[in-house]
Amino acid sequence: MKPSTTASVPHTAGRNDRSTLPLWARWGLKLATWVAGMLVALGLALIILVTVALSVAFPNLPDISDLSDYRPKLPLRVYSSDNVLIGEFGEERRNLTPIDDIPKVMVDAVLAIEDARFFSHGGVDYKGVARAAVANLGRTRAQGASTITMQVARNVYLSAERSYTRKIYEVLLTFKMEHLLTKDQILEIYMNHIFLGNRAYGFASASEIYFGKQLKDVSVAEAAMLAGLPKAPSTANPVVNPKKARARQLIVIDRMVETGFITTAQAESARAEDLKVRAGPDETRLHAEYVAETVRQLVFSQYGEEAYTRGLNVYTTLKSVEQDAAYKALRKGIMDLNGGRFIEVQKNLLTLALVPSCLKKRSMKH
Repeated sequence: MKPSTTASVPHTAGRNDRSTLPLWARWGLKLATWVAGMLVALGLALIILVTVALSVAFPNLPDISDLSDYRPKLPLRVYSSDNVLIGEFGEERRNLTPIDDIPKVMVDAVLAIEDARFFSHGGVDYKGVARAAVANLGRTRAQGASTITMQVARNVYLSAERSYTRKIYEVLLTFKMEHLLTKDQILEIYMNHIFLGNRAYGFASASEIYFGKQLKDVSVAEAAMLAGLPKAPSTANPVVNPKKARARQLIVIDRMVETGFITTAQAESARAEDLKVRAGPDETRLHAEYVAETVRQLVFSQYGEEAYTRGLNVYTTLKSVEQDAAYKALRKGIMDLNGGRFIEVQKNLLTLALVPSCLKKRSMKH
């Protein structure tokens, strides 16, 4: 019987003996482990920090339920009996316009330049934030990442202060709005609330102030000009600085092409369109300043300062055709005064003096 022999086989299969690794590899492995541990620790710390911030900040957020029934400041307006505007009083010139009455071209222009993914994100556009971060690293002209919802939160409830605290509140309010309101409601508030220069609030008012036309009648070029105003409404509007307003308009048109809202042919036509900007007061408005001022005093005596924010519309019995004739006759008489037509001037003055007596003091409605 032969004695059994046991072969000595080295047990190295599957062995991970770090001692056999080069020194640089061992240090690299240690460094990777340390970095991973630090990232996990930072992640946990960030989660704890965000949780604490939310628990402290969220209860202090303003109640935004009133936005579901949005009622901004609206001026006092005085009209003739045939619905011609003869006077407007209030710090904020605004024409509250439902989202369904805002033309598509105006909505498209705003979305193209401000928030192209408005209907697909949940309030904070993470892709937009990443894109803006990359763009800001490689370009001299910085890009923003605020969505339309974030702008509404900032403009309605927050100040213009630049701080991390305000930004946290802005993001929290954004999520709260997206939960409470529909996208159309948020967009309607933005289109009516945003300041656009020259005391114009909202795009409907800006269209009348800058172009002398209703918002439903604006062209692609005009919509692009208006959509470019929110960035610098006081210093880059077409009245104060036509060059800056034009440059901003061209950027909006380019974005409308990139986002597919208009064709290349429409863009070329819009770039070539010669805009008629109304730089001075509206000379076509009916001249009945005395009547309008009388109404303002009567309404103010009843409502106080609220007269300028409640959106009261006052209708008088004054007829625009007759008032216009009286104004022109008086003006002509004064111009001809040196020609010896003094009697005619007296008659015209008497005609104008009788106009305020036709006021209907109680023809007011909200």
